Amino acid sequence: MGRELHDGRKDGLTPLEPIDLERVGSFSDLLAAMEKTAFGGRQIGTAFDILREAIADSSCRIVMTISGAMTVAKQGKIVCDLIDRGMVDAIVATGALIAHGLTESIGRTHYRWSPGMSDEALYAKGYNRVYDTLEMEANLNDVEALVRRVLSRDPPQGSTWSSARFCHAIGAELAADGGAPAILRSAFERGVPVFIPAFTDSELGLDMATSRLLQAVAEGMTIESCLEQAEPPVPVFNPFIDLLDYARWTRRADRLAIWTIGGGVPRNWAQQIGPFFDVINDRIGADLEIPRFRYGVRICPEPVHWGGLSGCTYSEGVSWGKFVAPADGGRFAEVYADATTLLPLLAKALFEWQEERR
Repeated sequence: MGRELHDGRKDGLTPLEPIDLERVGSFSDLLAAMEKTAFGGRQIGTAFDILREAIADSSCRIVMTISGAMTVAKQGKIVCDLIDRGMVDAIVATGALIAHGLTESIGRTHYRWSPGMSDEALYAKGYNRVYDTLEMEANLNDVEALVRRVLSRDPPQGSTWSSARFCHAIGAELAADGGAPAILRSAFERGVPVFIPAFTDSELGLDMATSRLLQAVAEGMTIESCLEQAEPPVPVFNPFIDLLDYARWTRRADRLAIWTIGGGVPRNWAQQIGPFFDVINDRIGADLEIPRFRYGVRICPEPVHWGGLSGCTYSEGVSWGKFVAPADGGRFAEVYADATTLLPLLAKALFEWQEERR
């Protein structure tokens, strides 16, 4: 039996179109045209379209999760601009990313690494290497001074710190000082919460722990006794405050979108809010409405076949109750690329689109 040859248009298929650069006058035009192409180009074009829809939806809150060395890679100002333009409503990040962004925001500099420099020599000189870029240890010492100043002056709400409360206090300090753009400063000024789920896995966590040890030593303890006793002196810090603050924040949104740069802990911590409410309903007998993400855009080179969270698809996340299924209106884009190559392009296109709407 021969094949039955169909006409794609009559079957409702979407036709592709070649990119005509003569008709492209902006980054916004380019990404809109790329959605009608194929492969990675189509995915970044689809990501642009999804983000436009989410941003235009006044009832949608957008969570941006960021991992990797994006601030060391000089992408922090883009994140500031996204916050300042109202395109991001909450940030979930690694502590390292926020700490490296702080060095820039207080006027310090990152440098290009030369392959001729050995890592042993870099350590001896106080140069910390992040792939092809150098972070000065002296920079991080200056960040610690900022942290200690805030901890000594700003008692946390309810006398207990959380990562979001700490980021808010740092943002307030940066806003008062003025100076260079900073993610935490923009977040403070726009009322955008910043969560760091793995807070102790960062320079900021080490700084807070060291500050408490300094206090214990000033009170007469030795550093040896601080480290050896079964109940060592630790900061008054509770990560579950973040979890419940984030849960309250998501409940107040009619719709949710997630924009993920990289993966890791920030991605999963932000996404697990749906399963958290599922667990509450199942184990406590509540009847809470479940917050699930309707929109999702991920820029990450991690492939799905390694089996890690960073590379898992949004479709897989539907099975966990994290996302609205496509059949029910969920829209998702997976862009397998280094975010430093595409975030500037995507953000610039969004800024142009926003200006065109005004």
